[in-house]
Amino acid sequence: MNSKQSQLPPSAASVLVWDLPTRIFHWVFAASVIGALACALIGGDAMTWHMRFGYTALTLAAFRLLWGFVGPRYARFASFPPRPFAAFRYLRDGARQAFTGHNPAGALSVYAMLGSVSLQAVTGLFANDDVLWSGPLSALVSNDFVALATKLHHLNGNLIYLLVFLHLGAIAFHGLVRHEPLIKAMISGKRDRCSSQASTREPDARDGLTVRLLALALVVACSLATWYIAAQG
Repeated sequence: MNSKQSQLPPSAASVLVWDLPTRIFHWVFAASVIGALACALIGGDAMTWHMRFGYTALTLAAFRLLWGFVGPRYARFASFPPRPFAAFRYLRDGARQAFTGHNPAGALSVYAMLGSVSLQAVTGLFANDDVLWSGPLSALVSNDFVALATKLHHLNGNLIYLLVFLHLGAIAFHGLVRHEPLIKAMISGKRDRCSSQASTREPDARDGLTVRLLALALVVACSLATWYIAAQG
């Protein structure tokens, strides 16, 4: 932090980036993905929990897709569009440029993880293991479609392992090399302002009662939709 930024009052030295619904989503989504992966590795009776974690991930993915359009400033997809060339330049230049929300590489990571987990959850609805477990919608489609969904489910699962590894590596890099406590920011929602923001005062994300009630309504709607799908089995 430079001298100009250090003279700012505490409220101006940091900016609220991640609203409470986004922070809760992040941690519960991470727990559901890790839980589903762990249960898949264990197998057997743990597959019951694998499916439950999968339903949770599906609900949260649906919520995040909606939240990306109606949520606060930094949670909206418009604030971090997928820009592969910008991400390449960001990584090539040693990640020296500071961003309040997601940097270009982080944005691609969000899209990759959200897309991959969504695909995993959806294919799981149609997949089966030909022994004990089958997705709730597998009886509604052809055997060929079930076979394709099952294959994609297994292949995409390997991609998710890779994305989780890369995600953890990026957190370690930012924490140990760039001294940016991303985990702390995702808990408090606040990030320190970079020097270029000291005079512009980029606004905090909206995080009032209205925002939280909207998020709750979306979660309830997504939960009911997932419950209805699960009940088809």
